[in-house]
Amino acid sequence: MTEPLDVLVVGAGPTGLALAAQLSALGAEFRIVDRSPDRVRESRALVIQPRTLEALSGLGVTEDLVALGNPAVRLHLHAPGRVVALDLFDTGLDDTAHPFLLFLSQAETEGVLSRHLTEGDVTVERGTELLGLERTGPYVTCALRDRDGARESVTARYVVGCDGAHSTVRSRVGIPFEGHAYPQTFLLADLDADGLEPDTVHTYMAQEGMVFFFPLGSPAAWRMLAVRPPDRPDTDVDLPLLQHVADRATGERLALRDPVWATAFHIHNRGAARYRSGACFLAGDAAHIHSPAGGQGMNTGIQDALNLSWKLALVCRGAAPASLLDTYEEERAPVGRSVRRLTDRAFGAATSGNPVVRAARTRLAPRLAPLVLRPRPVRASLFRTVAELDIHYRRSSLSATGPRPPRGGPRAGDRLPDLPHGLQSRTAAAGWHLLLCGPPHLWPDARLAPVTDERAAPLFVHRLGDHGPWRGTAHGLVRPDGHLGYVARGGDLGGLRSYLDRWLPTGRSRPDLT
Repeated sequence: MTEPLDVLVVGAGPTGLALAAQLSALGAEFRIVDRSPDRVRESRALVIQPRTLEALSGLGVTEDLVALGNPAVRLHLHAPGRVVALDLFDTGLDDTAHPFLLFLSQAETEGVLSRHLTEGDVTVERGTELLGLERTGPYVTCALRDRDGARESVTARYVVGCDGAHSTVRSRVGIPFEGHAYPQTFLLADLDADGLEPDTVHTYMAQEGMVFFFPLGSPAAWRMLAVRPPDRPDTDVDLPLLQHVADRATGERLALRDPVWATAFHIHNRGAARYRSGACFLAGDAAHIHSPAGGQGMNTGIQDALNLSWKLALVCRGAAPASLLDTYEEERAPVGRSVRRLTDRAFGAATSGNPVVRAARTRLAPRLAPLVLRPRPVRASLFRTVAELDIHYRRSSLSATGPRPPRGGPRAGDRLPDLPHGLQSRTAAAGWHLLLCGPPHLWPDARLAPVTDERAAPLFVHRLGDHGPWRGTAHGLVRPDGHLGYVARGGDLGGLRSYLDRWLPTGRSRPDLT
């Protein structure tokens, strides 16, 4: 009998590919399947946020993504009779190595992740469809059909549905997908445009709704996003229609040409009632879909994957208790709900036909934006929210603080900031990382050994002296996804030992001391 897989990953978009990459890094036995015969060639999602670039850096793909993308840093708001220029991410992002929005087509993002898996001898089984699944004892039995029509039964300890808004996994386990569809139809196109300043996000505050041009670079110079005109509900999505929309929004200032692809689509705001049913999990669009406002969708999905993957890998290898998996929904479902609320409000402001909202969009917003965004704290808060750097899990059962919290600095559940610069790269290796701040003589190997030795998963120890994220003597434990699980002030390691005994029990592995 074939040994059961640890994990079957269903869906090979950015979420599924990121999850598979982390499973591979942590040594899990898995397969990844996707019913589509090939990866996407259209751009679809096009923004990678700073936090996602940080989170992917441990896989070694961030530099490739940045090299291919366009790090835009300016926004132009176009209103009748005026243009307001705003700097993007000019403040509030001094604790990340990636203080910019990276514009890169989804096709390119998937290409980078797919090549990373191929280099690690992982095959993405495209053209393979999940037909059904059922729980059989401690495992899940899945029925698959490949591109040639051959059927196969696969047994896995866990199944993760990364298979999009029409998720088969979600449907088969009976998780409701609650929410609504927006009434508008949207136009999306990748094309070239004459008359746009390069390396800038352009937003036209039109009466009918906002029209966006994002700097893409490949497969075309620009991504255009707009509401379909109500008076042209059945017109083909072609260059004449796109030019008509651009003319109405820009006063005939732009000349569009050479569309690579164009489509019309509807937007939904929906969320899964649960992110888990027994041994089956949901991530990415299978768990939440919403408007593209703020470029949050793909990023939220990738971060779902990087939160779940290390937990699955450690549980499957016996390096963590099964209760660790309960923290996935506990941590990520609030993030999904928050993103849905945020994008819904932004979407309403951008598309509402209410006369008052229209006037605010076309007249007040361009005048007020420079005044509202002038104070540095306001800009910093806004930029950090969009960049997803302030997402935290402080209320998670996986976040704990010792008897005395550190003075200042990040708290348990926060992402580890890249301060001092380079700290994130030091803690990028797959595993847990113990940070020790204060005089080095406080942390001799003999004192650490009873706490750190023989843990069942990789545990790296870093003596940072006075160059850590906290002032004075303190210690903290960084999870494999870059968030802090435990923090404490002083040199008493009793609380840390209790935390490790609960979430990272002892085994045959030994820590690497650096």
